[in-house]
Amino acid sequence: MNKKTQLLHKKQEQALLGGGQARIESQHNKGKLTARERLHFLLDEGSFEEIGMLVIHRSIDFGMEKEHYPGDGVVTGYGTINGRLVYVFSQDFTVFGGSLSETHAEKICKIMDLALKNGAPLIGLNDSGGARIQEGVVSLGGYADIFYRNTMASGLVPQISAIMGPCAGGAVYSPAITDFVLMVENTSYMFVTGPNVVKTVTHEIVSSEELGGAATHASKSGVTHFACTNELDAIHHVKKLLSFMPQNCEELAPALSYESKDELRPKLDELIPENTTQPYDIREVISEITDEGSFLEVHKDYAENIVVGFARLAGRSLGIVANQPAFLAGVLDIKSSVKGARFVRFCDSFNIPLLVLEDVPGFLPGTDQEWNAIISNGAKLLYAFCEATVPRITVITRKAYGGAYDVMNSKHIGADMNYAWPSAEIAVMGAKGAAEIIFKKENSSAEDPNARWIEKEKEYSDLFANPYRAAERGFIDEVIEPSQTRKKLIKAFKMLENKVVNNPRKKHGNIPL
Repeated sequence: MNKKTQLLHKKQEQALLGGGQARIESQHNKGKLTARERLHFLLDEGSFEEIGMLVIHRSIDFGMEKEHYPGDGVVTGYGTINGRLVYVFSQDFTVFGGSLSETHAEKICKIMDLALKNGAPLIGLNDSGGARIQEGVVSLGGYADIFYRNTMASGLVPQISAIMGPCAGGAVYSPAITDFVLMVENTSYMFVTGPNVVKTVTHEIVSSEELGGAATHASKSGVTHFACTNELDAIHHVKKLLSFMPQNCEELAPALSYESKDELRPKLDELIPENTTQPYDIREVISEITDEGSFLEVHKDYAENIVVGFARLAGRSLGIVANQPAFLAGVLDIKSSVKGARFVRFCDSFNIPLLVLEDVPGFLPGTDQEWNAIISNGAKLLYAFCEATVPRITVITRKAYGGAYDVMNSKHIGADMNYAWPSAEIAVMGAKGAAEIIFKKENSSAEDPNARWIEKEKEYSDLFANPYRAAERGFIDEVIEPSQTRKKLIKAFKMLENKVVNNPRKKHGNIPL
């Protein structure tokens, strides 16, 4: 081996060590993997090709010219996951705390550009102390370069961010623009301003975990879609998520082989309680309709009155949006509307058909909702469905009341097929409220007002608390037995697989943000 080759090997060995063995051990002592170990578990064995291994920073201020680490705190490149090409970057906390420098950002931007040119998903593993303070504005410029590419890539290639450690300040905006954010419980956090700044400005005393930990963002803010128990769990979720998505907006998600069999699901006939106010878990309906064990719920702990996630139907990828009667009776509110809208827009961006399971009594009333803009936030879900051009099917299992009936992928806003179970109630409002309005004067003069109310409620219920008025109008394509639902959906989605919508030419719409 000649001296030049020896020099190459020496530099490669330096790069593989990151910030050195002591810092690697410190990372392990925190219960965290290193940047390269994460990529080892994420990518198919032997598939990773590194780009920019020998890059070093250019800073000469504050003694930085004396410290150089090949790779400069981020490992970038490409590889495969289950045989599919992906581009990856993994921040290395052992090098300057994973802080982002000018060259660190350039490495990330390079693989983002490659992902866009070649139409493949981009996965970022974030573990960084933020902008490298010693570099000043060039590090801030590096963040903006990344944000711009995140935005350009949005809707073109899937983008997934896994937060494996700190992610603070400007660093949080890149994951926020990406399609899905995953966090690790107890070892990762995200916030724009940390606990010390919060204490100084607002006098609140809060820990990093309380302010921006995985549990906080999974349940309170909705910033993260998955709170994972450890880093390997997060990596497993990234792989599973990716399996439902295509490589880019021009392709379809990969389909699994499927042999047709008995598609009847008798259990569905027994799921809806006779008492219309009694809750049930919509996940049981999802489980019966979709391929066994295929459902991956997104945002499970946030806005629990709506359930969204991916599943397979006869081997094909599907996005599901479902009201949840077991939580707040399944009403739509601000959080559930935004959660649903974001998911619908992702599915539409990447050609993933949508199934809507509807049991909604309306929008949540109250000053809190009105003062915090339920009008414009509810309109986001409406807009998302109206805009979507993928195959869209709705099944009304029970209630479909008021404006919420319109919003939940009704025939009027472009749904392709709308089914209803015999238990469906499609009306402006519930029978009791309707009777009180319609028959108010009549009941006030009745000898027995209570008996009269009951009679009028029944009259309204018989007329409207069923799916048949809507079916007569063609707003419902077919009233079906619940046990037939899976069979009907498989045929309907197969029928719709070549759907094409030619919308008017425009730059883009103006969603009510």
